[in-house]
Amino acid sequence: MERIKAGLIGFGLGGRVFHAPVIDFLEEFELVKIRETKEDKIQIIEKRYPEVDIVSDSDEIINDPEIDLVAVIIPNKAHYSVGKAVLEAGKHLVIDKPFTVTTAEADDLIALAKEKNKQIFVFQNRRWDSDFLTLKKLISEGELGRIVELENHFDRFRNTLKENSWKEEGDLGTGLVYDLGSHLIDQAQVLFGLPNAVTAFMAKQRTNSNITDNFELLLHYDDLKVTIKCGMLVKEPLPKYILLGEQGSFVKYGLDIQEATLDKAEKSLSDADWGEEPEEQWGVIHYEENGESIRKKVKSERGNYPAFYENVYQVITEGAEQKVKPEEARNTIRIIELAIQSDEEKRTIPFS
Repeated sequence: MERIKAGLIGFGLGGRVFHAPVIDFLEEFELVKIRETKEDKIQIIEKRYPEVDIVSDSDEIINDPEIDLVAVIIPNKAHYSVGKAVLEAGKHLVIDKPFTVTTAEADDLIALAKEKNKQIFVFQNRRWDSDFLTLKKLISEGELGRIVELENHFDRFRNTLKENSWKEEGDLGTGLVYDLGSHLIDQAQVLFGLPNAVTAFMAKQRTNSNITDNFELLLHYDDLKVTIKCGMLVKEPLPKYILLGEQGSFVKYGLDIQEATLDKAEKSLSDADWGEEPEEQWGVIHYEENGESIRKKVKSERGNYPAFYENVYQVITEGAEQKVKPEEARNTIRIIELAIQSDEEKRTIPFS
């Protein structure tokens, strides 16, 4: 098997939890270098990945002739400049969501990748969440009939500001709409394509907050309403998904368990039950069939975060189709731009 040598720039939450464990697990890849400068994180790398070189400068990864693929997991505002450097060095690029902070930056990187004959992979791991895979399956099976409405939440409770975090600075590219919102907008695209228009409400609800820490985003479709909601002052869990159809409804609580499992580093990705949700987290479907009302639990599909990097390998070595196309990630940024405009102008903005 041809192994792809990979370097990882950044070992914060994203690099530590979502990228390094999966790259290291898959035999198709060899994780050879990680850029990190903080001592506490270096100690984690040395313990978990003793054969990986730790470097202090991103250029030591970008300019390494042996490295084929670079994963960039850094503050959002630097995605464009570092991603551009990776592509110009002739490497394939994995870049964390959001792709970039403007559509102009995204368009430039897409054009550069084509010029260099390299691939961009935007990390939208939430396409492989257990609950989202379950939602896709339910829609495709049609028990709810024609879908008329989806409400998608990603809520947290953090009523204080996180000190010394770039995510709290208020720069372009920060705030919940870029962070968690980019996942939910991407999921809407996967299910229903691009909306006709966007209406948004955004707020800074925590005392002294510099960022949008609550938003509600309405995506308008021809015969469908999609609402995306995120907040950081949600103590009592709300439904993750509310799906309404002509024949019934589906309601699901709880977040996919893969992030928490990877964060604890207590379970192997090779375990037979990896990504399987406990029954108490399964959603409930309630629908009409032949005049009879049926209400039952729906077994959650198995979550599968390694699928993203498996597709990366297949695209690079076999010419397979990308599961997450950079153009889709670019359109996610466009929807965010329109949402910001909608909130500022207090009106619905057509998608363009």
